[in-house]
Amino acid sequence: MSPARWHPVLYRLSVARLRLMRHVAQRLGGHAPARTKQEALEFRVFKHTSKLIRVAPGVDLALQHGKVQNLRVAIPFISNVVLRPGETFSFYDLVGEPTRARGFVEGVELRDGVPQPGVGGGLCQLANMLHWLVLHSPLTVVERHHHSLDPFPDSGRVVPFGSGATLFYNYLDFRFRNDTDTTFQVRLWLTDKLLEGELRSSRKWPEKFHVFERNHRFMREGTEVFRENELWREVRRAGVLEHEERLFKHRARVLYPVPLSATEPASRPAAAPHQSPRLEPALAHGR
Repeated sequence: MSPARWHPVLYRLSVARLRLMRHVAQRLGGHAPARTKQEALEFRVFKHTSKLIRVAPGVDLALQHGKVQNLRVAIPFISNVVLRPGETFSFYDLVGEPTRARGFVEGVELRDGVPQPGVGGGLCQLANMLHWLVLHSPLTVVERHHHSLDPFPDSGRVVPFGSGATLFYNYLDFRFRNDTDTTFQVRLWLTDKLLEGELRSSRKWPEKFHVFERNHRFMREGTEVFRENELWREVRRAGVLEHEERLFKHRARVLYPVPLSATEPASRPAAAPHQSPRLEPALAHGR
């Protein structure tokens, strides 16, 4: 049964328990948190932009503007934070809980795969940006939760399907660690139409990273359709390919109509999408 269909009191208790467990784990984890800010480091490692407003079926435009306000509130907690060797960047350690009292408003959240209003909605766009920046660097992702549903057809997509990250305060976090001997820095800002982000470093990083997808397909399993692909990365030095690696395989249940001609029959018995052995939240902070 989906958590959204639990008795509200039981659901709130379950969420409170998981949040308490995460607070305890953060205190006892022993990791060095990245919290220091400074002026922009000298060298750019990678830069990316994403649209702030996306028109999608069933999404209230007012909630899209609410998402922009939530990004505007959250960005100052993250931008210009430096990640020294051995430090770990935690989204929620820096941003904290998205509440009305702190300036967050209703934005788009996914509840049982349906876009609905929720305070702090839209913060997943920041997690998506951070994840894409980190994939183009030597930094190590230590916690990332993927979207198990694909609610909207592609509209102007510029990054591969499945490269995003979902959030839910505080136990579905996005965290990455600096295992190098170089200091890195996250910088984020808004323009009228775009969220812009870049990763900078204290020295010129000698490697270049290219992230791409393979084996993308829509699979029919009974009456349901799933979307699958693999994300791969090439690492080059001085233009010469050093190696390529598969980062992960992504699989999500599709919630929009897909033409029969665009799907393949399943080559294995029907299976539910992968779920971690934890409470799946009824909603997530973003799209």
